[in-house]
Formats: sequence, structure tokens, C-alpha cells
Amino acid sequence: MPIASIDQILERSHVVSLPMAVRFRGVETREALLIDGPSGWGEFSPFLEYDSHESAAWLASGLEAAWSGFPDAQRTSIEVNATVPAVPAAQVPEILERFPGCRTVKIKVAEPGQSLAEDIARVSAVREARPGAVIRVDANRGWTVPEALEAARALGPLDYLEQPCASVEELAQVRGQLMRAGIFVRVAADESIRRAADPYRVADLRAADVAVVKVAPLGGARRVLTLAADLRARHMDITVASALDTAVGMNAGLAAVAALPKITDDDQMDVPPAAAGLATQQLFLEDVAQPRSIVDGHLSVAPVVPDPDRLSTLAASADRRDWWFERLRLAYECL
Repeated sequence: MPIASIDQILERSHVVSLPMAVRFRGVETREALLIDGPSGWGEFSPFLEYDSHESAAWLASGLEAAWSGFPDAQRTSIEVNATVPAVPAAQVPEILERFPGCRTVKIKVAEPGQSLAEDIARVSAVREARPGAVIRVDANRGWTVPEALEAARALGPLDYLEQPCASVEELAQVRGQLMRAGIFVRVAADESIRRAADPYRVADLRAADVAVVKVAPLGGARRVLTLAADLRARHMDITVASALDTAVGMNAGLAAVAALPKITDDDQMDVPPAAAGLATQQLFLEDVAQPRSIVDGHLSVAPVVPDPDRLSTLAASADRRDWWFERLRLAYECL
């Protein structure tokens, strides 16, 4: 059962509209419903194409943050990756300036209407601007299996290919063919976990080496910790990433990484979590709180709260507020 009534949630809700500095995932303005709960702030911001059943997990995550709070932290700061949208190569240095000290860079590729040549140019621009960086590319299900293999050869060396194809079976094909071809690139699963009826199927089919887990679409920080433990037990590495969250939603992602169990190597040295995709606040022109400072590629995990003036200035129009309130009601019915 939900931990609060629909009236309690709505009377604590604020809908905001945030302008993006760079078009990302087709989004130029990010709307979100923020909940000022008794234990903190939560966020409900499923992407517009998500139906009520999928959106219910985002609501569960927001209610967890607002009414239950976050799990106990094991660390005070975490490493994050830079994120480069599918921009022209000439724009890459400007984007990377927003991510000081980040040693890992995630690059969007396979954008509809763009070519592999444009992806190659973008990745090359990242390597030129940030020599020695660890490179991840995210295709958002944009390739066929042959296209993914061609891209892996052309774009490497890479840390991993994130969701190169749409289905789990295709991911398994890509992973197997990469290994047989002697191409040492890992495969990461994102949508095959967060938008799947069975998030463990990707592990059952040995279709990926890395699980990219996102707090909001998976139902909250505690759910992510359970999923991460289960997938690690099945020999998958974990990367925690954002779902283009506002500063409020980012609190939950940072809390999840902060609460991941500590792991030590054979020399009993602490092995930090993989660089998290939680610095996407840098892609907003305006946010509801002052942007977190990236210090030597790391972010503090301390939660932030919205600034009242920013909440007022960035408030969505009345019709958009009503639209989000109705969307929340429909998602609430699915909890």
C-alpha cells in the first residue's frame, strides 16, 4: 500500500519546468513534479512516453525519498562520469568543460538521423579534449547486431557499449560475437533492466557484463541496492546513473551509490563504485537548487533542497501542473 494518501501527496507537490543547456534524449525542457515530504524531497518525473504502470515505479521512488528517507551512507563522495549528448564534434570541448576532473566520459551515439561517422568524430573529439579518458558509449537501442559490431570496431577502445540493441537476445549476440572476434569491449544493459518485466533475464542469458541501474524507474534507492546485490552475485558490474533527474531526483541516485556495500580487493583496499552517471545536472541551464560542484571528478552525496525562489521562478504553467497532477493520480492507482 502507498505510504501516503493521494491528497497528502498533491498538497505537498510542486511542478517545475527546467530549460536544458543542451538537447538531451530529445528533451529541451525537463518537467518534473517535486514532493516536499516529511522525510525530505522526492521527485516524480517519468519520461512522457511512459505509461501509468511504468510511471508507478517513479512515484514509488519519489515517495520513498519524501516519506522514508534514504539508506545509510557508506561514503561521503563518489566518482562521476561526464556525459556528452549527441552534439557535433566541435561542441564537445564546451560540453566537457562542465565536468572538471571527470576521468570517465559517456557519449551518446546512434542518434536517429545521425551516422556512424558522426559518432566516430564525437568520440575522437572527446579523446582529443580529454586524453586518457575511459570512454563509454550509449546507443539507447539504436543499432542492429551487425551495426553494433561495426561500431565497436570503429569506436574502440571502450569501457562498454551501453544498450547497443533493443532486445536481451540481441545483447547476448553482440556480447558473444565481440568475444569470438577478440574485441575486448563489455556490453552494458540499461533499458533491458529498467524497462523489463524481468530485470534479471539479462543476467540469466549472460547478455551483458554491466548493469546500468537508475533509481527512479526501478522504484527507489532500496530497490536499486537489492537489484545491484543480486546482479553482482551473478557476476555483473554495476553503474548507477540518472534518468535526467533534477537536483531533487539526483539526491536519490547519489544516496544509492553512497549506500552500496564496500568491496575490498585481495590487498584489502577499498574498491570504489564505478563512476556514476549522476552529473547530468550540468546539462541544465537552470535547476531548482544550486548545481553541485564537481571536484576532481567527484560529487558530494549530501542531499540538497530546492531553493524557494527557484521553485517559484521555474514553476510550470497551470495547465502543465494539472497535467502532472493527473498523471500522478493515474500512477498512484497502479502502486
